Amino acid sequence: MFALPDLVEAAVRADHPDRAAGPFARSSAWADASGQPWAAAVAARCRALLHPAEEHYRDALRLHERGGRPFERARTELLYGEWLRRERRRTDAREPLRSALVRFEHLGAAPWADRARAELRATGEGAAPAAALGLTDRLTPQELQIVRLAAAGVSNRDIAAQLFLSHRTVEYHLYKAYPKLGVSSRAELARLGLGD
Repeated sequence: MFALPDLVEAAVRADHPDRAAGPFARSSAWADASGQPWAAAVAARCRALLHPAEEHYRDALRLHERGGRPFERARTELLYGEWLRRERRRTDAREPLRSALVRFEHLGAAPWADRARAELRATGEGAAPAAALGLTDRLTPQELQIVRLAAAGVSNRDIAAQLFLSHRTVEYHLYKAYPKLGVSSRAELARLGLGD
C-alpha cells in the first residue's frame, strides 16, 4: 500500500497516466479506510498528479496540516512547487519548494533535498547548500549521541556499554556520521568540538 503513490507518480512522470489509474484507486480506497489524514493527503497528491489543478495540491497540503509523515508532506510541497514552476508561477513556487527543502534536510533525505534545491534554482532563487545546516542538524539523534562521546575520546566499546549497544552498531553509526560531518577520522571529529 505504501508504494502505490510512488507507482502513480512514476506512471505520470513516464507519461503513462493510464497506468496510474489502478494504483490511484487502491491508494484512495486505502486512505479512506484508514482514516489517517496523512494517507488522505497522499491520495490528494496523487489526484493532483493525475488531474493537475491547484485545488488538489492545496487540499493535500491542508490535510497534511493535521499531522503525521513530514516526509510525505515535503514530497507534496515539492510536487506542488514543481507544478507551479511549470505553470510559469516561479515566485509562487518558491514557498513550497523552500519548505520542502527544509523538511528534507531536517530528515536527512539528501537526494530529495537536492531535487528541491534544483527546483528552487530553476525559479531563479539560489538555495543554500546543505553545508548551511548546523553540524548537529545533519545527524540522527543516535548518531549525535555517539559522535559526541567519540569526540570526547570515549572508545567504541565504552560508547557501546554506555548506550547499551553493540560495538558494531557504534562503528556503523560513526561510519554513517563521518561523511555528514565532512570528516574521516576521530582526530578530525575531535577538532569539531562536538564532545563538549
